[in-house]
Amino acid sequence: MTRRDFMEDTTVAGVAFVACGLQGGVGGAQAQTRRREVVVNGKRVKTVDVHAHCAVPDAMALMGLKVTGQPNLPPVLAMSQAADRLRAMDEQGIDVEALSINPYWYKADRDVAQKLITMQNEKLAEACAANPDRFVAFATVALQFPDMAAEQLEQGVKKYGLRGAAIGGSVNGEELSDPKYHPFWAKAEQLDVLVFIHPQASGIAADAPGRFKGNGLLDNVIGNPLETTIALSHLIFEGTLDKFPGLKICAAHGGGYLPSYAGRSDQGCLTFPNRCTGQLKKKPTEYIRQLYYDNIIFTPEGMRHLVAETGPGQVVMGTDFPCPWTKTSVDLVLATPGLTDADRVAILGGTAAKLLGIKT
Repeated sequence: MTRRDFMEDTTVAGVAFVACGLQGGVGGAQAQTRRREVVVNGKRVKTVDVHAHCAVPDAMALMGLKVTGQPNLPPVLAMSQAADRLRAMDEQGIDVEALSINPYWYKADRDVAQKLITMQNEKLAEACAANPDRFVAFATVALQFPDMAAEQLEQGVKKYGLRGAAIGGSVNGEELSDPKYHPFWAKAEQLDVLVFIHPQASGIAADAPGRFKGNGLLDNVIGNPLETTIALSHLIFEGTLDKFPGLKICAAHGGGYLPSYAGRSDQGCLTFPNRCTGQLKKKPTEYIRQLYYDNIIFTPEGMRHLVAETGPGQVVMGTDFPCPWTKTSVDLVLATPGLTDADRVAILGGTAAKLLGIKT
């Protein structure tokens, strides 16, 4: 997602369901199409999408930003009412979406950040309250001020009923493993809530802009998964996951490239021990198997490999909706070879429901 991904229009709740970015508001509307019911071995399965975007235009305005239209995107992206979002969910077989807002506020000063986050979390809570059976949401936090971010997470969970936090893969060029962010990680562990990590448009692609020029949308196709790969690797190798062993982290886009080449993480310190100055409590691949990953991977073989490297209990479903990366997340789970019925039920929604406190 980039700032250009935001769509026009607001709703009565002050939330916009937009492309790849920020959140949408609702008014208690009901979808007008028949909901696709997902069945595994003859039993109805509750499906949960952990990766769905929305926006709060009034909050964006505090930083001089506005939701802008994208005429080249499909009509479903030009939505602002909950009925449109619900209709699309019903068509895809998505029962519940966990709404998140990709951070654009990490350069805001403290006063603006505090006001912006309060506004966003209030609107997220209102959006979920209007359709409580269909939406939950991740809190937003001003991670550039870790102490305040910890307070915002606690308020988001305890006051607004939000289910965790959505954060970027870096903060103004700093790694999430930096000790300055320990107060936030400590609070997330204490509250026992899920932290959803989504790459920043201003992340690795902005650090090496020349390498991503040319055809192919490389700043997104390669840059976004690469930032997630780097973020998770630092959390492992800098000892953040050792310091906070109870953390529950879900990484967007299948965890980037990390699970695809997991063995190299183990082999690195064996091959070049002088380059590994910190002692980990276990092998890097063991940490990989304690994290969670969405299934925005696109092919059954890709997903089969992710499950093989991480375990079926660590994979959840994501759509990136309404960004048009995929409309077949459910079908991907059903088509992936080697999964048991129990695996499919867990990936489709069982695991995410437990992580997010969703009734099944």
